[in-house]
Amino acid sequence: MNVHRRNHMSATPILSLYSHRPNDTIMLVQLRYNYRVYPNAPQRRALAQAFGCARVVFNDGLRARQEAHAAGLAYLKDTDLQKQVITAAKQTPERAWLADVSSVVLVQSLRDLHAAYRNFFSSLTGKRKGPKVALPRLKSRKDRKQSIRLTANGFSLRPNGRLYVAKVGDLRVRWSRTLPSAPTSVTVTMDASGRYWCSFVVDADPDILPELDTDTGMDLGLNHFAVLADGRKVDSPKFLRRAEKKLKRMQKALSRKAKGSNNRDKARKKVARQHARVADRRRDWQHKLSTQIIRDNQAVFVETLSARGLGRTRLAKSVHDAGWARFVAMLEYKAVKHGRTFAKVDRAFPSSQVCSACGFRDGPKPLHVRAWTCENCGTMHDRDHNAAKNVLFEGRRIVAAGRAETQNAPPSAGKTRMPVPAQRVEAGTHQDPQMRVVGIQVL
Repeated sequence: MNVHRRNHMSATPILSLYSHRPNDTIMLVQLRYNYRVYPNAPQRRALAQAFGCARVVFNDGLRARQEAHAAGLAYLKDTDLQKQVITAAKQTPERAWLADVSSVVLVQSLRDLHAAYRNFFSSLTGKRKGPKVALPRLKSRKDRKQSIRLTANGFSLRPNGRLYVAKVGDLRVRWSRTLPSAPTSVTVTMDASGRYWCSFVVDADPDILPELDTDTGMDLGLNHFAVLADGRKVDSPKFLRRAEKKLKRMQKALSRKAKGSNNRDKARKKVARQHARVADRRRDWQHKLSTQIIRDNQAVFVETLSARGLGRTRLAKSVHDAGWARFVAMLEYKAVKHGRTFAKVDRAFPSSQVCSACGFRDGPKPLHVRAWTCENCGTMHDRDHNAAKNVLFEGRRIVAAGRAETQNAPPSAGKTRMPVPAQRVEAGTHQDPQMRVVGIQVL
C-alpha cells in the first residue's frame, strides 16, 4: 500500500488504524425503521384515545411522585407507582376509561416517566455526560405531536402487510423497504401536520462495507455546508430560506384567523405541513450525503460544534436550517452500521489557526477572513479547507493515541502501547480532545 500518513504520522498506513481482524465476532446493532401509516376514521379516534390515556398516566405518575417528595416521603418505586396510577385507577369512576386502551400503552408511558427520572438523577450525579437534564414536566393535550409505544405483546405484523395495534385495529402501512428482522417494539406517532408514522426497533446484522484506504476530515459551516479534507465543498441547500416566502404568506393567513375557530386549525395544519416538507427535504438530503461520505471513506472525523450556543446569535435561523447535529448523528450511527471509524474533534482544537502544511500556529482570525497566508512557510490557505485537513490530522492522532479505548481494539490493546508521535501544534496550546470513536463491537 502506498498511502501513508503526512507529517507526524507519516510512517503509519491508514488501514492499520481502522481495519478489523478477520476472526472477530460482530455483535448485532439496533436500528429504527420509520414508515407512513394511513389509519381510517375509527382508527384515528382509537389512536387519539390511546394518546390521551398515555398522557394522563404519565401526568398522574409525575404528580404522585411530586406529592410524595413534597410530603417528605420516600421515592415511589416503579412497581408501586404502576399499581397506583394504572391498576387501582382503573377501578375508580374518574379513570375507568383507562381500560378502553391497551395496558401495554399505559405501562410503556409510565416507563417513559421512569426513564426521564433516571436521566435526571444520572445527570445530577454526573454519570450522564453532556448537557444537564431537567426534571420531567407535565404533558399537555395541546401538544401537536402525540405518540404511544408498544412492545411485542401489543402489536403484530399481519401476513397481508397490515400493522395490528391492540384495541386500534389493522393499520395500513406504506412499506418503503422490508424490515431486516422481527421488530421488538413499535412507536406510533402523529405529528403536527396530522400525519401518522410507525417506527420499528429491530436487531440487525451490521452491513460491513469493504475496507478502503481513504479517510477524511470535515469542516461544517454556513457558507458551505461541509468542506472535506480533499478540497471538495458541499453547498448548503438552505431549505428553510427557500421556503420562507411561502411560509410568510401562510403565517400571515394564520394570524388573521380567530383563535379557537376551525379555520384557524385548518390554517395551522397548512403551516405545519409546509414546515414538515422543509424538514423532510433536509433529512432526505442529509441521508444521501452522509451515506455517500461513509461509503467513500474508511474513517470520518468532524469537529464538534455548539449548535445550541450559535442558535442564540443573529445566525440562529441559518444554524438551525443547516441541521448540523442531525447530520453528525447520521454519520455516527452509519459508521457503526457499516464498520467505519468515526471520531469527533473537540471544538477547542484550533483548526483555523494552524497551518496544515507546516503546523505553525499564527493565532485566531475574524470570520470574514476566508483565505490567509502562513507566515512561516508562505502557503496560501482556504480557511475551511485548511480547517478540514487539520481536523483530519487531529482525528488520526485521536484514533492512534486512543486505540485501547476504541471499540475495534484487540484484547491486548493498551498492554504494549506503541509510542505516539508528538502533536502537530506547539506544547501547552492544545486542549485534550473529547475522544469519541465509534466502531462495531467485537468479542
